[in-house]
Amino acid sequence: MRFNLSGPCSKEAAPSEGSRRMFVLAHLSDPHLGPIPEARLSELLGKRFFGMMNWIGARRRNFGASTLAPLMADLAAQAPDHIAVTGDLVNVSLPAEFDTGATFLASLGTPDKVSVIPGNHDAYVRSAMTYHLERWAPFLAGDETHPGTPVDTEAFPYVRRRGPIAIVGVSTAIPTAVFLASGKAGKAQLERLRALLRQLKAEGLFRVVLIHHPPVGERHSHRDLRDAPAVRAALVEAGAELVLHGHDHRASLGHIEGVAPPIPVVGVPSASAGPEDGRGAGRYNLYRISGGPGAWVCDMESRGYAKGETDVALRDQRRLIG
Repeated sequence: MRFNLSGPCSKEAAPSEGSRRMFVLAHLSDPHLGPIPEARLSELLGKRFFGMMNWIGARRRNFGASTLAPLMADLAAQAPDHIAVTGDLVNVSLPAEFDTGATFLASLGTPDKVSVIPGNHDAYVRSAMTYHLERWAPFLAGDETHPGTPVDTEAFPYVRRRGPIAIVGVSTAIPTAVFLASGKAGKAQLERLRALLRQLKAEGLFRVVLIHHPPVGERHSHRDLRDAPAVRAALVEAGAELVLHGHDHRASLGHIEGVAPPIPVVGVPSASAGPEDGRGAGRYNLYRISGGPGAWVCDMESRGYAKGETDVALRDQRRLIG
């Protein structure tokens, strides 16, 4: 898949945090970039074989550049301050797919303007667990990571402070058996998450948590977040203003209760899904964040396709916070 966009999404240098200007964050997910590259027979044994059959049977017809490219051109035209990508850039975790993923991320903007977390397809098999860490490192390294320093699983959750917001990237990507697409954050990562969220609250920042598997809602056990109750408990205890996820390929809005106000949890369809996709045609969201601690305002705008339509347009607007 080639990405011929008009250029990185960028704006003029940001004013100081004290000015509390509106910050625009874009969110997209699950592009499942194709086509799947050629592979040796030995690379397609086990789970990858079934993933390849799924691509041949369904995904390559429903996901593609003809959907993704116009959507990303529309995103570039909106010129958000930052772009968050919540995983599943690849399909079966072949090495060359991660190079395609890196090219896609670079087409969206420079690493300081684009943040990514992995999804279950980005850790499809155990042997590929480190590929996203190696090849997407500039886009998932936290503020404290020196350029060129290797990134490992202990780097999650990462933190990136951008203007009035803090982007907190959680990884739920774990290798699973055939026919499983579940995820897990893990006890150690959740302990780090609690500490980071408390620190960021003390700094007066609007905390946006990126996570591939949604921590709310019902789904089959083979696709769920295994420790969803523990993730919700961590978010209730430490607090967050917004949670963004992918995985379901559907537009969704839920809430984490037990804290006032409840934390909005927002999912988006696959950015590559065509207008006829049964779970939802390709979209991305924009979040316009303003105000300050105790008085945050966040308005969401959803842009993309509607079922049966081939033009990218504004599809929904609503206030999430404030």
